[in-house]
Amino acid sequence: MLYPMKKRSYISYAELHCLTNFTFSHGASHPEELVKTAASLGYKALAITDRCSFSGLVKAYESGKAHNLKVICGTELVCEDGMKLILLASNLLSYQQISYLITKSRLRKGKGDYQIFKEDLLKFSTGFLIWIPTFNDEDKKYAAWVSRNFTGRSWIGLGLFYSGRDREYLQTAVALSTTFSLPIVAVGDVRMHTSSRKPLLDTLTAIRLKKRVMDTGCELFSNSERYLRPLHRIENIFPKALIDQTIAIASQCSFSLEDLKYSYPKELINSGGSTFTQLKNLTKQGMKRRWPEGTTLNTKKKILHELFLIRELNYEGYFLMVCDVIDFAKSRGILYQGRGSAANSIVCYCLGITEVSPKHIDMLFERFISRERNEPPDIDIDFEHERREEVIQHIYEKYSRKRAAIAATVVTYKIRSAIRDVGKALGINGSELKQLLKGKIQWKRGQVTIEKVENTDLDISNVLLGHLINLVSQVIGFPRHLSQHVGGFVITDGPLSDLVPLENAAMANRTILQWDKTDLEILGILKVDCLSLGILTVISRSFLLIKELTGENLSISDIPFDDPSTYSMIQSADTIGVFQIESRAQMTMLPRLRPQNYYDLIIQVAIIRPGPIQGEMVHPYLRRRNGQEIPDYPDERVKKVLGRTLGVPLFQEQIIRLAMVVGGFSPGEADQLRRAMTNWGESDDISKFQTRLLAGMKDKGYSDSFSQSTLNQMRGFGGYGFPEAHAASFALLAYISAWLKNHMPEIYTTALLNSQPMGFYSCFQLIQDAKRHGVKVLSLDVQQSNWDCTVEKYRDGKYALRLGLRIVKGLSAKVGCRIEKKRAMQPFKDLNDLVVRAKLSRSELQLLSKANALETLVGNRHQANWKALGFRAPLPLLPPVIEEAATPLLPRPKEGEEVLADFESIGLTLGRHPLALLRKHLIGDKLSSDLLELAQGTRAKFSGLVVVRQKPSSAKGVIFLTLEDEMGPINVIIWPSLVNTYYNEVMHSKLLSISGTVQREGEVVHLIAQVLEDRSSLIGQLDTPLRNFC
Repeated sequence: MLYPMKKRSYISYAELHCLTNFTFSHGASHPEELVKTAASLGYKALAITDRCSFSGLVKAYESGKAHNLKVICGTELVCEDGMKLILLASNLLSYQQISYLITKSRLRKGKGDYQIFKEDLLKFSTGFLIWIPTFNDEDKKYAAWVSRNFTGRSWIGLGLFYSGRDREYLQTAVALSTTFSLPIVAVGDVRMHTSSRKPLLDTLTAIRLKKRVMDTGCELFSNSERYLRPLHRIENIFPKALIDQTIAIASQCSFSLEDLKYSYPKELINSGGSTFTQLKNLTKQGMKRRWPEGTTLNTKKKILHELFLIRELNYEGYFLMVCDVIDFAKSRGILYQGRGSAANSIVCYCLGITEVSPKHIDMLFERFISRERNEPPDIDIDFEHERREEVIQHIYEKYSRKRAAIAATVVTYKIRSAIRDVGKALGINGSELKQLLKGKIQWKRGQVTIEKVENTDLDISNVLLGHLINLVSQVIGFPRHLSQHVGGFVITDGPLSDLVPLENAAMANRTILQWDKTDLEILGILKVDCLSLGILTVISRSFLLIKELTGENLSISDIPFDDPSTYSMIQSADTIGVFQIESRAQMTMLPRLRPQNYYDLIIQVAIIRPGPIQGEMVHPYLRRRNGQEIPDYPDERVKKVLGRTLGVPLFQEQIIRLAMVVGGFSPGEADQLRRAMTNWGESDDISKFQTRLLAGMKDKGYSDSFSQSTLNQMRGFGGYGFPEAHAASFALLAYISAWLKNHMPEIYTTALLNSQPMGFYSCFQLIQDAKRHGVKVLSLDVQQSNWDCTVEKYRDGKYALRLGLRIVKGLSAKVGCRIEKKRAMQPFKDLNDLVVRAKLSRSELQLLSKANALETLVGNRHQANWKALGFRAPLPLLPPVIEEAATPLLPRPKEGEEVLADFESIGLTLGRHPLALLRKHLIGDKLSSDLLELAQGTRAKFSGLVVVRQKPSSAKGVIFLTLEDEMGPINVIIWPSLVNTYYNEVMHSKLLSISGTVQREGEVVHLIAQVLEDRSSLIGQLDTPLRNFC
């Protein structure tokens, strides 16, 4: 019978078919937008049914709690034969079965795809199934299969969208329902929270199909009905019986994400013991190792406090997991360091997770773990970046890929990627988009602005450009795809798919979760962060080189932390290539702060951060440090908190302690305040904390002026302050790298070159800096160079740096290592011998000739290139040969040609600096060495290669450039008004001339730009080194 359509004044409705924008390019609304809208419309529940995915589920779940809306867990699946189904989790077991099915389907295919067969669904033994008919000849077959296998818990899902055939679809559904005893339920196939998102939905569809919107035709939905429709419209569209079924189903779905329970791997626990006993014993062993002569009573009390809080919060297994990972690294000689808030834990110090001693900083354990915060601890462990894969494979091998996977990172649309994708979908051609992207593009308050490039003839109408901007503004922040977290592993006792689905990452042999870091934190699922840090590779390589050359087995603990000459080098900002203190901002601060010890270096690392800068704490600290201002403390309690930083709060831990001392907060409450500061002015929590803090200070007798000043400092500090413990971890590595550079520059630079890419500076700048420190650098030579750069004995017992084949652009490690191996057996007799024994192709030989690595075999670069052109590929039974026709007497390339060829082939030159060759064209321009001697306010003109370009978020639109000539680098400041005037020169020049005034403060010199001129034409096709951070 036909369900009668009647008008009703009120209905109860639950939407059971909703795709968010985590069904990439299928949904046009965030999970939070959908939940908020559903709640405001009076829906009783909302099922999140992203296609073969739970990626948006946690975000919807959190939003559901905030808006008091029931969120049902589900997924949409399309089987290989075309049958479309919705699975809904009614309880924990059905959730686990759906998660397993998603995992199985995803792991069958590559990244972003899935494959599922009807037979797989037979394992779905509980929970609810809704079949979506396609209204074709297959429907009866599908309906019969569903009815046969899912009796009593399956429905026909009917969507009606004013297609012109709604009555026909309803009649067909009723006939199928009668024939196969399947009840019908209303579903909305929701893709957006509001119908106004239809243009965006169409655009996303075009992006997914790789077509223009105008070419998608019937592949787009015919109208905007797939949104969360108001209840009165649903009442007018669907028969009441279909609407009532939504509530009947929703009421039986009792599963909540809070039902999920995480379990530690059992193999971490020694037989017969408990996790706490094992952790306590390991900590005791560490205490003996760290303090062989015994520790203080105060330290013992702190350790016991930490251990009992760890046990209370059930985190013992987490610490044991971390210990297991670092024990493996130790066994393989892989350098590592724990950092972040974990360095606030003495237990972590005892376990060898961190190297920051309690004598270095005043540790605050509640910054790491607190009872009130109720979220898992976060231990970041950095490994050598070239050996981290060994650690990752150990985790997979020990726990299996069913129990260990990497957390996801959600890759979202940024301004430029959005403009590219949306622009293509709107039919803007590639050349026009390229010109458009050269313009000044900004994102402010949810709206994109694009200023067209001057002197271009973009054929884009104002209407189309406006449409582009509107769509781009909406799509920014939308998820594009899932990628893998930098190293956050989740390891469980049982199958991971019982918690969350897995899928393949783009990288081979990697599986990722469908939830990101935030999702895991919300659900209290613990992860171990196995990260990589290039400086650890540099330090490890340096130690190995020292051992090879001198026999000395050096380690971090052997390096003296009170070396005057190292601190002298740091104070003079001679820190190119030194970890953490090599940036323009850090090098500007070093001569002003003049670190004299390790704690000074901790401050140096932390002070150039948005928190201290935005809180206006930098200059007060410097004035007090230089004796220009006397610190003023209202009482000894505040002095105890801020004394080491002269009354200026620079660290997150100080903010927490201040709240405890002056506001009466508990440690955990004070940490909640720190976290709330991230959203100062946007959160109700912060106003609550602010009121309480002011009241607490008043009760303790602090003046209104002090109270307001403290509050202002906290407000400026925001969520950008640096943890003291984190700064201490980084300062340790900063000092070690500075010590190595100071005492062994050839070894340290060699290790840096072999660890690229990393840091602020290119290989060319590192080489230039090494030469300024007296390091002899030897050229590439297939008869001498290994794949890596090396250190070799030179003259008078001194060492020289030999460039390695790794710097040859396009040459693979496999080829470079083969050359090294064959030469080690016997030097190459001639070019033919090299080609035959190293099995070089013509293209590989040409790479070597262009890099001038064949000079000792065949002569200058022109001669080598000629010989390489004579290469003849091997015949099946004959080796390759070099044609021995008469070689013309080709002259050595001119100096400028050599430099151009050097940069093209290896990215650097050992010859004269390009600016030295151009000096005759730069008459009147100052050398960088001259600029450094000029007085404050002196007008000057300077030209240099643009080697670093930065636009820090804390600099309010100011752009900083580092320009380099033959004498060294100069830092340039460009104010925002000048950026607008000279945008192309600032953003695109390779060689730049700047007229401006000298800004001098002691040893710190900048050039304040006033007039800019692009002189890139002077260097032609020179492939200049540039690190662009804009």
